[in-house]
Amino acid sequence: MKKKPNFIAIGKRTIEMEQKSIHALLHRLDKGFEQACESLMQCRGRVVVTGIGKSGHIANKIAATLSSTGTPAFFMHPAEASHGDLGMLTANDAVLALSGSGNTNELLTLLPLIKRIGVPLIAMTGNLESTLAQSADIHLDVSVEEEACPLGLAPTSSTTAALVMGDALAIALLEARGFSAQDFAFSHPGGTLGRRLLLKVSDVMEADFPQVKPEALLAEGLMEISQKGLGMTTITDQSRALLGIFTDGDLRRAIDRRDDLHNTNMSDLMIKNPITVSDDMLAAQAMKIIEDNNISCLAVTTDNNIVLGVVHLHALIKAGLA
Repeated sequence: MKKKPNFIAIGKRTIEMEQKSIHALLHRLDKGFEQACESLMQCRGRVVVTGIGKSGHIANKIAATLSSTGTPAFFMHPAEASHGDLGMLTANDAVLALSGSGNTNELLTLLPLIKRIGVPLIAMTGNLESTLAQSADIHLDVSVEEEACPLGLAPTSSTTAALVMGDALAIALLEARGFSAQDFAFSHPGGTLGRRLLLKVSDVMEADFPQVKPEALLAEGLMEISQKGLGMTTITDQSRALLGIFTDGDLRRAIDRRDDLHNTNMSDLMIKNPITVSDDMLAAQAMKIIEDNNISCLAVTTDNNIVLGVVHLHALIKAGLA
């Protein structure tokens, strides 16, 4: 009977081998890496990242990481480049080419054309003596002692090393450009971070908000709460300045006290000086205020205390901020 493999031991061995390959990169961040960063910083066009096979998958990921961190980039398949896609490359661009062996035919075919266009060529290979490495303006060494694959065939440690080197380039460029979280959000408007950094209170507040005058009776306040469905009402003066708020919780307490619905004014029951937010505040900040104070809504006011609307917990959750 075949012995059951020790999956955990194999997994740990794989991780340790790849970790060793990554650690080896630390000693290779030399003048070449610095020159690569400077070349990409000076690129007036886009960084064209190319590679085939497993290196192509890594190249595609590096292009995506560069693009999302302030360095415009795209992936170009070398085989397709030989059949017309090389037209995407302009004299303002830079090329980052990935190859484990550095002798991939599809990439070598492109070398004379890349040289003719005259763009900087940065090679990332595992073979310093390869044609690609020798032809490049700048070479980044991502060689590994051995693949994590016990057969030494499947690119594993080598592709991990190339991916990490690509991340090192992207983050070095990000910091050099002063790329901020706000910049990141603009390139990720559909993601959670984008929503957190771009969405303002004005985008989610309810402009048709509940409001009653201070002399209104509790029964009128209850009707306004029911009609607007926000579980609260604002109490405002003639100029719509905020005087206080009254919530479902206040209503329950009024009922427990047996307050007369038809003889009690809202001014006697409202919460004075409630927490408010401005319409240009980030919605994520409003969400934190709501969570920290264990409340469900906030009045949105101007600097002069004029009520503009109400932002409710449900609206923030619906906007994806929870």
